[in-house]
Parts: sequence; structure tokens; C-alpha cells
Amino acid sequence: MSTESLAARRRTASVIEAAMSAVSTSVAGVTGDPRMPVVAVPAGRLAAPGQGAPAGADAHALAVRPAPDANPAPAPADGAGALPAAIVDPGPPVIEGPLGIRYDFNYGCRVQVPAGPWRVRLLDLDADVVLFDEPVDDGIVSSTRKYFVRFRIEVLRDGELVFEHDYDARGQRVYMRLPVGTLGDILAWFPYVDEFRRMHGCEVSVSMGAALWTLFEDAYPELDYVPPDDEPKLLARSYASYYLGIFFPCDDRTHQPTDFRVSGLQKTIPYLLGLMAVERRPRIAVRDTTRTIAEPYVVIAAQSSSQCKYWNHPTGWYELVKFLKASGYRVLCIDRQPAHGDKLMWNLIPYGSEDFTGDLPLQQRASLLLHADFFIGLSSGLSWLAWALGKPVVMISGFTHPLNEFETPWRVINHHVCNSCWNDTSIEFDHRDFAWCPRHAGTDRQFECSRMITPGQVIRTVRSLMTNLDLDPRRAASEPA
Repeated sequence: MSTESLAARRRTASVIEAAMSAVSTSVAGVTGDPRMPVVAVPAGRLAAPGQGAPAGADAHALAVRPAPDANPAPAPADGAGALPAAIVDPGPPVIEGPLGIRYDFNYGCRVQVPAGPWRVRLLDLDADVVLFDEPVDDGIVSSTRKYFVRFRIEVLRDGELVFEHDYDARGQRVYMRLPVGTLGDILAWFPYVDEFRRMHGCEVSVSMGAALWTLFEDAYPELDYVPPDDEPKLLARSYASYYLGIFFPCDDRTHQPTDFRVSGLQKTIPYLLGLMAVERRPRIAVRDTTRTIAEPYVVIAAQSSSQCKYWNHPTGWYELVKFLKASGYRVLCIDRQPAHGDKLMWNLIPYGSEDFTGDLPLQQRASLLLHADFFIGLSSGLSWLAWALGKPVVMISGFTHPLNEFETPWRVINHHVCNSCWNDTSIEFDHRDFAWCPRHAGTDRQFECSRMITPGQVIRTVRSLMTNLDLDPRRAASEPA
């Protein structure tokens, strides 16, 4: 950064400070206008995962808290300035600087200073803006933004710049946390973990459920795979850390810079990591590529985690399976469970399909998918796995907009009826309600988004796929192996 640019930023910060000085206040060693994006909280651990912030919390704030050994000061009585809900306590800053200063980028940009007349500045190098410029005495400054920002840290004492650091992860350890067991989300987001490593030249440790490692560790040997329980040890030696997911409530801008309902499931993560928001297909290393079924076959998956995600046409799967078998295909169902539901809503394995269900290793699922002519499923994890393996995917979904998933020319949706509630920014998904249908629950229009996707529409899509890819199971069955 040029000296002229830094000087301009500092002049801007000085103008703002001068304009606000008439109404400044002092709380917990922090001086500034209570209307400015600064909050003071007592010392101690951050909020536990899932703990909500009090009413009035400023999502755009920077949090300034006393150092762990400082005497806590009371938080503002009106609740304004409380930390947004935290999902991790990263402990004290890891990296030792001069004069007792410590810093890191674990769960935001964090700067700790000892007792004394310090001034801390945080800048966004890419947005070209001063984010924070305030006196701090024996405290920790922590950015509310927990996603990737290319920060610059400046610490002054008696008006003299004594420490500066621009974010640079090259050669450093970076920790990333993925969900433990959500197959589709992890398949969608994993390519950006490696892209971040490549772009920044850093060493990345990534945590997720161990059952999912087998899909990636042979294809991405440069990454360090760690169990979620090792997170505290990783944070203690990491330069930066990032927590990958979609966060509720959806207007949370502490952990995600954009609304996933607008950006789509996959592309929300490149925004979070400061990467180009382009579709990336993950690499999957299938360990057993042996074909175990000689006849041409199609793989289907009909189960999901919420009723709105199902194909709710009463005879949909029955008619589709009958068509596929009449065309010469074996039809294999690879859901984890042959039956799933809640209360009065239960969904069974499609009639006429072969039962390949079970809680089986994902490598076994991948081996079976590898030799299928194509896959038919819902907006769910097995569709993402088939896509990751390069298989043609017919996706049947009415509750999501097509932009929500990966691009496929064989996406089936009926725009003549209610649809795409998942991507409606006026609606927030309720994970606790298996029968969630936000616009028509309890009416005869409930789940019409998929009930009105007819077998004929899906069969026409399958015919189009078979024609375009020149798939003829009867011809293939008659050809010598």
C-alpha cells in the first residue's frame, strides 16, 4: 500500500473522530461515540454456539473487549453493542508482536494490547476503508466480520506508529471448519477450501466428519484433514481460521457477507472466502472402480431431510421407474434409508426399484454411481455426489430456484405453481418443521411446487438426456463387454 493511500485513510479517520468527539464516551478502556460501530463487553468467553445477541446488537460493529486478565466493565444497559452470537471461542490472539502486542485472524481480525495509551486501527485493504480507529487500553479489538477480509493492522503509541501488519497467509497455517455430516453442503463447498490454499500459498487444515474424508483425501493430498475435536489445538497455532456454512438467521452478516438465498448454496462460500464466485466441481477419488453390475443401470435417490424437498407427486416415482425399466434399465435406489418421514408423513423406497439402501460407506456409493448411465434425484446430497463424479443429473426440485444448485440442463421445475420458497428472501427455512411449507401449509396447495411436477415432465426430461447423450440401454446390453 502506498504512503499516500495510507495518509488519505488516516486523514479520513481523523475527520470522523473530530466530528464525533463532542459526544464521546468511555467504556472498558475504549473511547468513542456510542453511535459509532464499537461495542464494549465484559471479559470472558464469547457467546456459546446458538446463543443469540440481545436486541439492538449492531451487526456492523467491531467488538472491543478487555484482555482476559483485565477487570470486566459492565456492558451498555440498553443492550446496544453486545456481541452477535459467536460460534467459537478462539482463545487469546496467537501471534506475538512487539511491545506486548498480540494479533491473529482467528474468528475475525484480533489485536490485543497491554495497558497504556494505545491507538488501534483496522483497515480493509481491498475496500480501501478505515474500519476502526480508537484508543484502547489493555484490551482486545476483534472485528465482528468473521469471514475473509484482507485486513491491515496499525498500532500507535503516543501518536507514533509502532506496529503494522497486512494480512498475508503465505506459508502460514489456516484452519477451516466444515459441517460434520451434511453431504451436499460439503461437496458444494470443498473446492473453495483448496482454491483458497492455492491462491494464498498457505497450509490448510480442514475439519469435517471423518466419513467424508475418504472422498477427498486422495484427490486433495495437499490438505491436512483433522477431526473437529482437534479444533482448539489447531486454533492455537493458526494464523487465520474460517467457518464455512450457511448461517441463520439469514440476515447474519457476521459470519457470511451475502445472503445464501440470493447467491445459491455453492457460491455463498467463495464470497465468504474472498474468492471468485464461479462454479467449481470437486474432485473425487474413487478407490474401487470395478464395475459390479453388467447390465445398464440408472441410480435414483428419493429421500430427503424435509418433506418440501421430496417429489410429492403421488405416482411420480412409480411412473418414472416403470418407464426406465421398460426402456431397458435396471433402477437402483441408493438412499440411506428405505423409509423416512415424521408423524403422518412417510416416504417409501420407489416401487419397482432395486433396494441398494443402507448406511454404507460413501466410497461404495461413489463406486456404484461411477458406472451408472445417469442419476435422478432431488436437491440433496446424493445429487451433489453424482454431479461431482461427472454423471448426468436429472434434478427434481420445486422448493429451490435452479440457481441454488449446480448447473444441469436436466433440472425439472414447474414455474406455473408456487415455487422457490427456499430462495425467497422474505422467508426463512425452519429446520424443526419437517412439514415446512411457508406459503401454503395446511391448505390443499401444500407442497404444490413438487406435487405439480408430473411424471410426464420428468420422463420427457429423461428422454431428452438419453437422446442428447446417445444412451440406448438395449443396444448397450447387446454389445460385447
